Amino acid sequence: MNGIHDLGGMHGMGPVDPETQEPVFHDQWERRMFALLMSTFAGGIYNVDEFRHATERMAPAEYLTTSYYEHWLHSLERVMMEKGQFDRAELEAAWAMVAEAT
Repeated sequence: MNGIHDLGGMHGMGPVDPETQEPVFHDQWERRMFALLMSTFAGGIYNVDEFRHATERMAPAEYLTTSYYEHWLHSLERVMMEKGQFDRAELEAAWAMVAEAT
């Protein structure tokens, strides 16, 4: 494979430069994203290959401009919709509720 999601193996993208003393989570939503991903995966709703495939289908520009946990959010939304857990309208309604609460 040689897709945009495989940047660690591509030439010309520069070195990986991790933060010194980088925290596991930069924000509370990342902590929640981790818990949500682990619980849905453990629940057997999808497998790791399905999740990775959802990440691989992100638009290259979106992939390059979003964080690690945003990749997870995108992929979780996509695979859960594909599995019939909710539809686009339900997802948008949930996002609207989150926006109202903040």
